[in-house]
Amino acid sequence: MTEPEKTKKTAKPKAHKEDAGTSAVKRASKRSSSEANYKAVGRRKTAIARVSLFPGGGNIAINGKGHEEYVSGRHKLIAEITKPFSVVNLKNVYDVEIRANGGGIASQAEAVKLGIARALLLVDPTMKPVLSKAGCLVRDSRMKERKKYGRKRARKRFQYTKR
Repeated sequence: MTEPEKTKKTAKPKAHKEDAGTSAVKRASKRSSSEANYKAVGRRKTAIARVSLFPGGGNIAINGKGHEEYVSGRHKLIAEITKPFSVVNLKNVYDVEIRANGGGIASQAEAVKLGIARALLLVDPTMKPVLSKAGCLVRDSRMKERKKYGRKRARKRFQYTKR
């Protein structure tokens, strides 16, 4: 064999950027495009919940799990998540798919509540007085205070030593 034949390798064709994008779009959209789709975002502390509302039977899925399973059966959080639907009497009317990340389970539940309420406003803006009176449209702006230099935490000081 000659030298050029040894070094000759079969090159695999590289995927173009356009090809990679179209496959991701196909995977992301599981539902048909003819269905009404309402999207909204809810936040609490560092938790973010991206909510998609579809006409359906009342299933709520958070990160691919049922909402009761996701919050480990904590009744207070289950009530928090379903509160926007119970306030406007729309239980078992819409299916909800949620992607939640950041924060803890409780913060994510609060973010989901806000996201669902905002999505319901996109469905019917006349629900706003009822949802706002129930406290579903309020973004809780309390965040963790940053640590300051010369302190142990945000406000706690190091122990004072006299001698």
